[in-house]
Amino acid sequence: MLTTEENERLTRVGPGTQMGRLMRRYWQPVTGEERIDNENVVRVTLLGEELTLFKDLGGNLGLIGAHCAHRCVDMSLGIPDSNGLRCPYHGWLYGLDGACLETPLESPNSRLHEHVRVPAYPVVRYAGLVWTYMGELPAPELPRWDIFEYEGAIRQIGYAILPCNWLQCQENAADPAHNVYLHGEFFRYVLERDGILGERTLDIGEHRSSASTKSGAGFSHVVSEVARYGIRKGMAYTEARGARENITRWFPYLVFPNYTRVGGGAGLRHDLQMRVPMDDTHTLHIMYDIYPAPPGVEIERQRSIPWYEVPVFDDQGRPILDFVLAQDHVAWYSQGEIVDRSRETLGGTDEAIQRFRSLLFAELDRSEMGHDTMNVFRRGRDLEAESPVIELEPPIGVKIQKEVLEVNQSGQFRNLYHHGYYLDDHDRYGPALTLVLDLMERSEEHMGVDRLVDARALRQ
Repeated sequence: MLTTEENERLTRVGPGTQMGRLMRRYWQPVTGEERIDNENVVRVTLLGEELTLFKDLGGNLGLIGAHCAHRCVDMSLGIPDSNGLRCPYHGWLYGLDGACLETPLESPNSRLHEHVRVPAYPVVRYAGLVWTYMGELPAPELPRWDIFEYEGAIRQIGYAILPCNWLQCQENAADPAHNVYLHGEFFRYVLERDGILGERTLDIGEHRSSASTKSGAGFSHVVSEVARYGIRKGMAYTEARGARENITRWFPYLVFPNYTRVGGGAGLRHDLQMRVPMDDTHTLHIMYDIYPAPPGVEIERQRSIPWYEVPVFDDQGRPILDFVLAQDHVAWYSQGEIVDRSRETLGGTDEAIQRFRSLLFAELDRSEMGHDTMNVFRRGRDLEAESPVIELEPPIGVKIQKEVLEVNQSGQFRNLYHHGYYLDDHDRYGPALTLVLDLMERSEEHMGVDRLVDARALRQ
């Protein structure tokens, strides 16, 4: 457990807080490019600050304070101009850098605008997202993680706004053992309770929850290590606990400080989840989904990457629980807005969580001393190439194997969306789902995988 003071240090993200200063050392995603291109002006909250993201008439993006410096009107109601955003109340114009450029109803000789400025941060477009840097200059490089750069793939970006602190979301990435109950026993219970388990078992007669439950057989203990980009964690199995062999199953990276990788290697579906602190009690959870095509399978280049909402509650305000990420979501926010970690009773399965917290404290100390922290990349020091791609382990792009796609068990459900298993993931809400199902079906046919049902029939 942590002391109350330690918990405050890790969870408070507003201006002037230690965690807030650490998070400001990183480029943070603000929203999807598709959203700002459709709406032009949007209100956003990031690291405890209320801000306005806008696109001017020249297509340039700006991120400025939420309120006009004149009479504090909400700038998300602003009017895009040729070189900035105008307040709707009296027309004061603000440039991309937050400087006031015009105060049109003042005297023609007025120089008032020269003394007026609102907060502003640099923004860039990259990989279907809008990013900002809110820390001290010079800004580091925006990392080109492999999931953003991989060619020959379909992409879509989901998001959800969760009523809880960012750390409750990110600690999940250091907790591989929760899979057994949360996505196993609990998942099955929910489907049985709602009378829909039968329609989810499909061709192999077994639901995805079965693989999660079975992952507890022979489990001995959680292992973890600090790696180059964050924390690697795994589940160790031993013959003494009933496993067929002594083996450690390693899970994808927890990317410091607030990302986690889901999937990797030889599969048809990968995911990078970003737990972006809006303020102390709200998290923008972004799910960057990528579906790589095997060699020889063609896909059309997407004109834009869809940005879509993953619902947390149904129309009656009840938590949605019948897909994997929904179970993670409810586990995080049900702890409360900011969980009191001084009340915890940690066990052996929390080994990687404790290691992650130790890493957070160490990097907070480095940040407070003015040093660059883990995954802050500088040109010439960390990155030499013109457009370097940073590969996580296992990297996307290894050969997609027929053997992986041919395993007829629920544990491979993320390669079998076209057989109905998309219902078990948040991807089911994505606008690109039809493209994904078609890609998986064509990949299966191209690689000569023998399946038990006709995928087309399942979608009729």
